[in-house]
Amino acid sequence: METEEAVLALAALSQSTRLEAFRALVRHEPDGLAAGDLARLLEVPQNTLSAHLSILTRARLVTSERRSRSIVYRANLGEFRGVAVFLLRDCCGGRPEVCEPIVETLQACCKPRRKERSRA
Repeated sequence: METEEAVLALAALSQSTRLEAFRALVRHEPDGLAAGDLARLLEVPQNTLSAHLSILTRARLVTSERRSRSIVYRANLGEFRGVAVFLLRDCCGGRPEVCEPIVETLQACCKPRRKERSRA
C-alpha cells in the first residue's frame, strides 16, 4: 500500500458517521447491509449516508453490489487489512517486542468461535 492510499482510507474513517458505518458493515460480514437498513441502523438520513458511503467507496474501504432493487454494501476487509499492515509494518524497527502487545490484543479479540458439537 502506498502512503496516498493509506491517507485516503484514514481520512475516510476520520468522520464519526463514516467510522460507524464501516464498523457496522464489518459486524455484518459477509452478508453486508442494504443501504436503507444501514441508514436506519445508524439513524441518519439515506441521502446523508449515501454521501458517506461514496467517500468510503472511493477510499476502497467499502464495496457495493446491486441485489434486485437494493444496493448492498460490504466492508472491504482486504483493503482495511492493508491499511493496518501499512501502519504497523515499520512499528517494530527491528524489535518485535514493541509490536507484540498489539498482536496479542488482536489475537485475543479475534479468536475463532468454537463450533458446537451436535449431540446425538
